[in-house]
Amino acid sequence: QVQLVESGGGLVRPGGSLRLSCAASGSIFGIYWMGWYRQAPGKQRELVARITNGGSTNYADSVKGRFTISRDNAENTIHLQMNSLKPEDTAVYYCNLRDITTMISRPSDEYDYWGQGTQVTVSS
Repeated sequence: QVQLVESGGGLVRPGGSLRLSCAASGSIFGIYWMGWYRQAPGKQRELVARITNGGSTNYADSVKGRFTISRDNAENTIHLQMNSLKPEDTAVYYCNLRDITTMISRPSDEYDYWGQGTQVTVSS
């Protein structure tokens, strides 16, 4: 139903910057959150940053002050500006959309959508 298309991943040197983008398409109504998760080899997937439809944001402590999540005026595209990148930021980054309305009202229905993942590698 909902499709997420990511872009912007790649290889960058420590201290450098990358900007990830995620465009959501499909039928999106009501309250929803979007965010970025990442998963490094041998580790669990973790939340990096999240933004609500109202614009509230939160970040993992490890990226706070370095990463910024934002959304376009259309509210169907989010970005993750990553500055001062560190080798430990290396991971596959996944875009996520969580349909809060469905999660609350129809929890048996699908409410979590994921992009295919994009590799971010920080290496000198």
